[in-house]
Amino acid sequence: MITALENGRILTGAGFIDGSLLIEDGVIAAVVEGPATVAGRRHDLGGRRLVPGFIDTQVNGGGGILFNDAPTVETISRIGAAHRRFGTTGFLPTLISDDLDTVARAIAAVDAAILAGAPGVLGIHIEGPFLNSRRKGVHDASKFRILDEAVLPLLGSLKHGRTLITLAPETTTPAMIAKLVAGGSIVAAGHTNASYRTIRASLDAGLSGFTHLFNAMSPLTSREAGVVGAALDDQDSWCGLIVDGRHVDPVVMRIALRAKRHDRFMLVTDAMPNVGTDDQVFMLQGRQIRVENGVCVDDHGTLAGSALDMAAAVRNAVAMLGLDLVEAIRMASRSPADFLGLGESHGEIAVGCRADLALLDDETRVVETWIGGRTSSEA
Repeated sequence: MITALENGRILTGAGFIDGSLLIEDGVIAAVVEGPATVAGRRHDLGGRRLVPGFIDTQVNGGGGILFNDAPTVETISRIGAAHRRFGTTGFLPTLISDDLDTVARAIAAVDAAILAGAPGVLGIHIEGPFLNSRRKGVHDASKFRILDEAVLPLLGSLKHGRTLITLAPETTTPAMIAKLVAGGSIVAAGHTNASYRTIRASLDAGLSGFTHLFNAMSPLTSREAGVVGAALDDQDSWCGLIVDGRHVDPVVMRIALRAKRHDRFMLVTDAMPNVGTDDQVFMLQGRQIRVENGVCVDDHGTLAGSALDMAAAVRNAVAMLGLDLVEAIRMASRSPADFLGLGESHGEIAVGCRADLALLDDETRVVETWIGGRTSSEA
């Protein structure tokens, strides 16, 4: 059965067009100007914007639950449903630093969720425990460890989807990073105090991303470029940005955007359990976290993830960074898809791509989503 989404402003690779989109077997079959002329189910988009669904590579929680607390298929589905309301049609459940048995349970849960067809799950993001205590942020430094040969089989054990590993390169070696990449993992630098030279060697070994650029990493200074300088100097790696106006000053992000190709920046939420709820307090590994003025902080005022959703990140990228809407949407869809190696099938409205879509109103708020051609009511 063909489904026709009609009367919309559809974002294609060439920009917005007025037309219709045809879906067959969960895949985009055609994008046409004007009304559809084929038989099938019809959905009137009401002249609103139809865009690629957002892809979030850093989702710690949502819907009142943290992935670390209960790494199960049910948890993953609940987090995905919470973020889907805000246009996220693809995501990586993100496990912050924890014991290796919890890492193993999380990987098994993601494999099971993908096999069960849980909407939107693209893999797993393992953020730690191979981090630097000097840049720990809200992570529990007692969980940190050196990345060695013994843990490689575990990190490469996901059978379905993508594995993203955030590590501090100074806790391991370029050779170990190369082994992770050769085994199919995507490696990003984060919570790191590394020098420019260390990061450059890691990039040469296959490191390809930077987790929440500027946050929890050695800064760019006059005599040492640090992690930030390495990230902005390298034109091919991807940088995640938390655009909530609090994690990074918008002026700093605008300067970064002048230093590097825009298609190598991607919006992330680093979202916590409160997203999709009215909760203002939650627990993080035994510590109380409060939502204050739109950000999550612990009792010492340390940032603890975010209260951000992807639709808000897109709006903020326009308002705070001066991007046009199309570019902001692409930073939330095509850029993360490319980073994950999914650019041929995700992150764009084009024939042959998965029908993962979001319908936006004039205020860039989400009206409806499709994942594999199915709305949330059909999932």
